[in-house]
Amino acid sequence: MLKGRLGLEKARIPHADRHGLLWLERGELNVINGCLHFSSGERTENPTLDQIPHQAVSMILLGPGSRVTHDALRLLARHGTLLAAVGQDGVRSYTAPALMPDRSDYARRQAELWGNPRRRIAVARKMYALRLGEVLPHRDLDTLRGIEGSRVKTMYRLMAQKHGIEWRGRRYDRANPEGADMPNQAINHAATAVEAAAAIAVQCVAAIPQLGFIHEDSGQAFVLDIADLFRDSLTLGIAFTAARQSETSPYTIDRLVRYEAARAFRKQKVIPAMIDKIASILRMDELTHEGGQSDEPGDDRDP
Repeated sequence: MLKGRLGLEKARIPHADRHGLLWLERGELNVINGCLHFSSGERTENPTLDQIPHQAVSMILLGPGSRVTHDALRLLARHGTLLAAVGQDGVRSYTAPALMPDRSDYARRQAELWGNPRRRIAVARKMYALRLGEVLPHRDLDTLRGIEGSRVKTMYRLMAQKHGIEWRGRRYDRANPEGADMPNQAINHAATAVEAAAAIAVQCVAAIPQLGFIHEDSGQAFVLDIADLFRDSLTLGIAFTAARQSETSPYTIDRLVRYEAARAFRKQKVIPAMIDKIASILRMDELTHEGGQSDEPGDDRDP
């Protein structure tokens, strides 16, 4: 029954029936007797050794202070379990080897909507509706961007007032990011953290990072789309909280933002919320149970 050292040959479980994400940090991911284990505390007299149900997990997020063996990579690849190296609590996304889920429904749906101009603008309008709290009548993407940009300026000012931060406007030099004032530096760091969480969510459902509906040129365009959905509710709160803390804290603004982002990610369950947003904007509920496209009209209707 056993197929070599990697376990049962036909033990693979579809991702639709798996349990989602598993967070691991400060230990070693290895294989013992054909099973995946995570050992921690190996430098102590009583190290812990936990068996990982890798066949029932869609994605393992490996945090700081961790190692992974070659055998572990082989086992994960065999069972289609995604592995991503991330920062603490998902505030950074460093790499995700090509151990993708055994599904293409999100990617096919995304490509279908992106490839049709009317459907593409419909998705973009839905995303703006989620961000702005209302459905705008405009169907031109540049016009939508201009309206959103104006409202974001107001949101920056209001959030700064709420946290007691002096705000001089959104200004920073990409060539010299540390030359910006503290609130702008905090926003930059917070945006990086939230984009990391969005990257994990996009990787988890095997969507296509390059096919954005609002962002276009970046290789992470769809990741940026998802991150922007959480700008007002998450990114700015993290940034201005950390900026206020920096007035009395000895820590760098980068460290303060990372700690505040980690706290917010845990409390608000950000990555699962992002996965739900992806399913919503791609209208995954419109697909039939057989995996095909719904025949109902209105794919280009108002969001």
